[in-house]
Amino acid sequence: MSFPDTASLGRRRFLTVSAGAALAATALPGCAASVDDSGSGGDGKTLTIMCNDKEIDTKAAEAALGCKVKIVLFDTTKLNAMLASKTPPDLVRGLGATDTPYFAARGMMTDLDPYYAKSKALQVSDLDPVNDVWCFDGKKQGSGPRYGMAKDYSQDSMFWYRTDLLEAAKLDAPSETEPLSQEEWLDMGKRLVKRRLGKVKVYGLNATGLSTFCTIMGMTASAGGSLFAEDLASVDLSSPEALKALNWYLEYARADIGPNVANPNPDGWDWPTYQAGRMAMAGDGYWFGGSIGGDKKMAAVSRFAPAPQLGSHRTSPCFGATGYWIPKDAKNKDLAWKFFEWFFAGKPAQDRAAGGWGIPTLKSLHAKMPQSTPFQKQAYEVQQQELKYLSILTFSPYAQLTALDAVINKVLPGAIKSKTAAGKVADQLNADMNKQLANGKKVLG
Repeated sequence: MSFPDTASLGRRRFLTVSAGAALAATALPGCAASVDDSGSGGDGKTLTIMCNDKEIDTKAAEAALGCKVKIVLFDTTKLNAMLASKTPPDLVRGLGATDTPYFAARGMMTDLDPYYAKSKALQVSDLDPVNDVWCFDGKKQGSGPRYGMAKDYSQDSMFWYRTDLLEAAKLDAPSETEPLSQEEWLDMGKRLVKRRLGKVKVYGLNATGLSTFCTIMGMTASAGGSLFAEDLASVDLSSPEALKALNWYLEYARADIGPNVANPNPDGWDWPTYQAGRMAMAGDGYWFGGSIGGDKKMAAVSRFAPAPQLGSHRTSPCFGATGYWIPKDAKNKDLAWKFFEWFFAGKPAQDRAAGGWGIPTLKSLHAKMPQSTPFQKQAYEVQQQELKYLSILTFSPYAQLTALDAVINKVLPGAIKSKTAAGKVADQLNADMNKQLANGKKVLG
């Protein structure tokens, strides 16, 4: 079997690994961390992959590729050091939506267009349009050379809910076609939370998404604004739209109805909590259905809903498009491309599609999305309706997402507890994030 994201770390924890160290990682310093022999040796017999624990069935990969497969656990700081010392892995797991501008602008990624041109297994004409987030022309995302590929994707602001917990609270189920407002969703969360002796025993909802920065960015877009300036060199959380989003998040966190930067989920990610009946609504995309579908009891009481909206500009963003890319200095590029053809078009891709682990990124695999059970059929239909609102919010090439989230993780916990006004919080976030972005722009010249 192939191991999806949800094994071990999960998607949320993937984004928080080494976040504190990534705060200063707007450049690629050679001394960021010590580099051992974990990089690519270039012997043509060993493929080194930086990814999450258990995401890849190494025995199946070795049998399919005819080589040894070595796994290096993903770590932002270690990756930056390996890239700087020109000893990178052969393949790196990443988020196309947020990683591509940063690494492509620094010349760290291999142009895969020549490989696609020769491949029979992977045809550009068969790629789902979401794969264009892996393209970068030097200035903007979505055009230019293709630097990676998504293994699957979701619209990450959608959410799952447990019908049994909603019924116990005498709440109506959300519409399958019309989104809730963020205010309505927050109110539901407040009514669904359960406490005992002053401590939360059942979360009303989890609105943290793939990252707090992305969560605020998505809400700002639905309010009609943008966190990034047009040149992507600065952020403005003081704009009316961004301030509205920040206010919402602060109210959510201070209400203590779900995991947040001041009080994280001790489980590390949503599935164990949701499965145990300790989370009523989980703000996760279609991919989360892969876990739910594997538990018949959970599938019987779980349903999928559209992304809540903060304003009238209906958006349903993809912040991930998680997949792999090949570093420019990788020593085994041809072998890495062989992995691409197996992992993205072969049995692992077919298994992911059939298991509901995200929307397949090959159009030819869309027909494999599961629809055989009532749970699968409901999720599929809601997802198909939501696709027309898919949006990709362009990310800056001047800072890594982990660095911007690290600023949030530093500033927000104290602000949440002290009830600091949103305007003052926005000023601090602007100052710290824009310093990161300015440093990154200076590095690129």
